[in-house]
Amino acid sequence: MDAIELLKHDHRMVEQLFRDYRGAASARQRRAVVETVIRELSKHAAVEELMVYPLARKVLPDGQQEIDEHLAEHMGVKKTLLALDQLPTADRHSDTYPDGHRGGEGDEQVFERTDRLMAELQREIEEHVAEEEGRLMPMLREAVDQQTLDELGRALEKAKRTAPSRPHPHAPDTPPALAMAAPVANVYDRMRDRLQGRPRT
Repeated sequence: MDAIELLKHDHRMVEQLFRDYRGAASARQRRAVVETVIRELSKHAAVEELMVYPLARKVLPDGQQEIDEHLAEHMGVKKTLLALDQLPTADRHSDTYPDGHRGGEGDEQVFERTDRLMAELQREIEEHVAEEEGRLMPMLREAVDQQTLDELGRALEKAKRTAPSRPHPHAPDTPPALAMAAPVANVYDRMRDRLQGRPRT
């Protein structure tokens, strides 16, 4: 896939994850979907900021303003992802407590807050995807040749393997600082994922 096809594939995958969340049969399944959404969107945002946005900023008319707007949207998404990531996860390993009850009032508050944050995140992503696929991607495809998009697609696929798997709203979002911060964040994120038993890619 070229870069644009790869990014669109990511968008479709995240849209499916939102459907999976709504269709989840248990608290454990819902939390697993939330953790997958956090990981996939964090990686997607990082590689866009590191590799796609700098190219678009350079080759598009008014690229600076265009990309600044997308970075602002990314910041909103990262803050929502961080709020999801910081929610208590007592429901991760079981759907009921040892005595068989569903959980206390605190658990219901966590479920409700998770639902609200996932709904907010879905709205943010739908708006961002509509703008990227309706405006940014067509302009980028017109501005660069197919070979560049193919090479960028291969680079994006490789970069996703080592991209941060958690949101870092306070980290740099533009090169060169992003290029230095991302590998450190990746190591830290993967260590946390391993210690918390989260799914890894």
